[in-house]
Amino acid sequence: MKNSPFKIYIAFLISIALLSCHSVKKTYQIASPNHNNVLTFSLTEKGEPQYALSHNNKAVVEPSLLGFEFETLEKMTSGFEVVTIEENTVNNIWEQPWGEFKKMTDNHSELTVHLKESKGNERLVDIVFRVFNDGLGFRYEFPKQANLNKVEISNEITQFTFPFDHDVWWIPVHSENSYYESFYRKTPISKTDTINTPATFETKDSLYVAIHEANLTDFASMTLLKTNGNQYKSDLVPWADGVKVYAETPFNTPWRTIIVGDTPGDLVTSTLMLNLNEPSKIDDVSWIGPSKYIGIWWGMHLEKYTWGQGEKHGATTENTKRYIDFAAQNGLDGVLVEGWNIGWDGEWTADGSAFSFTEPYPDFDLEEISKYAAKNNVRLIGHHETAGAAKNYENQLEDAFALYNKMGINAVKTGYVNKYLDKKEWHDSQYGVRHYRKVIETAVKYHIMIDNHEPVKGTGLQRTYPNLMTQEGGRGQEYDAWSADGGNTPEHTTIMPFTRMLSGPFDFTPGTFNFDYETPNKAMVQTTLAKQLALYVVIFSPLQMVSDLPENYQGKPEFEFVKEVPSIWSETKVLDSKIGEYTTMVRKDWEEQNWYLGSITNREARNLKVSLSFLDKDKNYTAKIYTDGEDAHYKTNPYPVTVSEQVVTSKTVLNLNLAPGGGTAIKFTLLD
Repeated sequence: MKNSPFKIYIAFLISIALLSCHSVKKTYQIASPNHNNVLTFSLTEKGEPQYALSHNNKAVVEPSLLGFEFETLEKMTSGFEVVTIEENTVNNIWEQPWGEFKKMTDNHSELTVHLKESKGNERLVDIVFRVFNDGLGFRYEFPKQANLNKVEISNEITQFTFPFDHDVWWIPVHSENSYYESFYRKTPISKTDTINTPATFETKDSLYVAIHEANLTDFASMTLLKTNGNQYKSDLVPWADGVKVYAETPFNTPWRTIIVGDTPGDLVTSTLMLNLNEPSKIDDVSWIGPSKYIGIWWGMHLEKYTWGQGEKHGATTENTKRYIDFAAQNGLDGVLVEGWNIGWDGEWTADGSAFSFTEPYPDFDLEEISKYAAKNNVRLIGHHETAGAAKNYENQLEDAFALYNKMGINAVKTGYVNKYLDKKEWHDSQYGVRHYRKVIETAVKYHIMIDNHEPVKGTGLQRTYPNLMTQEGGRGQEYDAWSADGGNTPEHTTIMPFTRMLSGPFDFTPGTFNFDYETPNKAMVQTTLAKQLALYVVIFSPLQMVSDLPENYQGKPEFEFVKEVPSIWSETKVLDSKIGEYTTMVRKDWEEQNWYLGSITNREARNLKVSLSFLDKDKNYTAKIYTDGEDAHYKTNPYPVTVSEQVVTSKTVLNLNLAPGGGTAIKFTLLD
């Protein structure tokens, strides 16, 4: 018979009582506030620190070692003794300026273990564990001390040892590209090598587990190296010289995070990563806000326009004004302009040193366009493609952001299309982490929001710097224009909410309404039109693109949903999901009035029954439903959409019929 949460709690209390009777104890336990998750810390006979995690008496992570190795110093992996421990509990509520939830609850139990080497230099390290109802975060804290000053980290020992050969959804590290733009694949742990995080596990005992990190600050990104049996260890991304991290005490590592859920949706609604980041460093956030924007962008991918100069140049004064007019007429508040600045001519991806971020092409009048946009209550979204030339960008940052600030431009899309930064460093190395942070912090000075493409993965920094609005860091819809593999599969967007999107907002750029384009590689958007609508609910990005050409929205009744759907939410729920097959999500608008539903499927048609119990009880809503029409199919007939309305309540159950590669989008409007 399973132990109840009450029995787990009693065991926890007994362990604490035993600790109080001894000045030093080699095993310590702490439970989450709801007692479902239990963290155990211990020292082996060799004084090696290790931890284990369980969820409702199921082993999530079996005893796994902790520690670090250095280039020129003795490693800190064994010979430790516990000096003291500290325990704490936190339960508070904080609000975000934007997000998938307006109000956030930070409720956790904390155990800090102060360790000291029992011999030799007697160096110190603290390991801090925070156990939440949705999982565990832990980090190393190295205090200032006489025998540990400047360090060059060569290896992080942190292990994640699983009890079984679970299935894992994963992408490889650097072998396909440098910025996470790979298809996720599902294999047993034993069939993997080195994988990126977030990595999502479907366990043999019916749990859903995701390993990632939080608050990646002045450190190397953590990847996971498959070692013995069902075990991974932290594998830090190195500098070009092989060193993993340069640091000086006092310093902290990022949090290593383990989200644990009973359903796939529990991973999506976890707030653990954000709670492990520091509160906002921006006191006045009045200049930070969501946007729904169109852009001079998709036309380049379709080869209708070019980024560089010539007869097909997209970023001209005339064309930009046309986009501004369309945005103003349709309630969109932003226009992204790519290819406006000097540096795009020739093979720009090979060398970004030619880019100027202050000098426009002759056919782009930045000042005139900025005034025209302001007159129409539309804001320009700037674009800074660096081609990976990070130092060239840093040298121009202040001037570039000052120019945008002067022109009233308060959002910038950055890009780093190159395998390396500055021709030798990985995007997700400490070098890259430092660069991206410099951009974010400099942007704050000039009241500029950032949409970062080819980034280091998200780790929740948007809590501390809420001007970091969204990132790419995954296969976006641009692949549907030119990818040699034919574009994103119908399965792709049914996987991303449970993998890539666990790291934060995703600038996927939905909104394709025309499926009849042709490009040299014959890539295509592999969805129905109704699924494109549903993606605005399923894929979260506070800067959300309306990605198609303006003319493709003209006269389309389905465009009404795109114009109305918000891009930030006060509440999010996942109703039903199977990773890689389908998902149904509902989100409540920021004003906490109306709900929106997005339901998507893979290449299989399916019928889903959806209870509307999430709606406010004893209230009536009008449901405006956009669903796949008759004979809709992502390959042969993506266009049919049936639009209907009905009055619903929290007791209503809807039948959703999703075509192959299809979806359903619904707006629930609260009736007076």
